[in-house]
Amino acid sequence: MLHKDLEERLRVLHQKYLQLQAKLSDPETLKDIDLYSKLSKEFKELEPAYEAYNRYTKIKREIESAKELLENKEFEDLAKEEIKRLEKEKEEIEREIKRLLVPKDERDAKNVILEIRAGVGGEEAALFAADLLNMYQKYAEEKGWKFSILSAQKTGLGGYKEVIALIEGKDAYAKLKYESGVHRVQRVPKTEAGGRIHTSTATVAVLPEADETEVQINPEDLKIETFRASGAGGQYVNTTESAVRITHLPTGIVVSCQDERSQFQNKLKAMKILYARLKDYYERQKEEKIAQERREQVGTGERSEKIRTYNFPQNRVTDHRINYTSHRLQDILEGKLDEIISALEEHEMEEKLRASLQEV
Repeated sequence: MLHKDLEERLRVLHQKYLQLQAKLSDPETLKDIDLYSKLSKEFKELEPAYEAYNRYTKIKREIESAKELLENKEFEDLAKEEIKRLEKEKEEIEREIKRLLVPKDERDAKNVILEIRAGVGGEEAALFAADLLNMYQKYAEEKGWKFSILSAQKTGLGGYKEVIALIEGKDAYAKLKYESGVHRVQRVPKTEAGGRIHTSTATVAVLPEADETEVQINPEDLKIETFRASGAGGQYVNTTESAVRITHLPTGIVVSCQDERSQFQNKLKAMKILYARLKDYYERQKEEKIAQERREQVGTGERSEKIRTYNFPQNRVTDHRINYTSHRLQDILEGKLDEIISALEEHEMEEKLRASLQEV
């Protein structure tokens, strides 16, 4: 059932669309190119609401007509089937209307800087971080997004102390923003010979990509250091100072990158990460409600702080924010995240609608 205030809001948008349609046909409007361009943009933005309102009112009329047939014994069974079908269609339209009326997050269309860090649990936590990285990479592939590693600190067994990736694609932030927080795994570690179940954690931070136009950086505020890279990459990385460390002095934010053989490429990657972190930092200072403070977002990695648990013995994944449980753990780790992300989207939508109705 659509709340009466939402229905009224939709009706107002429908009327506004019709008024704009009339204005765009006015010869006086056609003479003013700037005005015509402005009204055309607004008109286009209102089109989904206009169409949704027409479909919603049409299906309500069809349901009423079908209910009238219930009084006729000859058509009673047919009417019941038709009402069932129409009510299902009405629910889908109502869900679409709610999405249209939810306040938009301007960052939803952005690319994503994904940061995963091993938390509590030593080497097992690092291996879990690698599992999460693989999960998001597979999800990105399913969505047709581009996935690239910006920075990585590997461990001896193939885990990650820290890994940062760039995910580029349509609505990447809109889908992945719910993944920020502490992820907990319960399983028998590969490093454990005794077969005991361990609990480990990894932290995930999802930041919208930022560029030079969104964040102003004074070059004098940057301390840029070069050093010899370590780890994978062969002899070459160990004999040249190709790795780059950038410190933003006013905030103390430090970014390091050593994955590329070229110092220039490492600097470009480090700056991309720095822009995203600074944008997040300044947004949190400006409005705490929009983007929680980063350390709060990912927590400390303690076992008690968690948004989701991956329980291997029970083949279970539980998202604690919405009490969502799935027994398709392996599918989820293979990137089949749509079901759980859809549930989180639905929850956020209802929360935003509830808040907006309280403001009315």
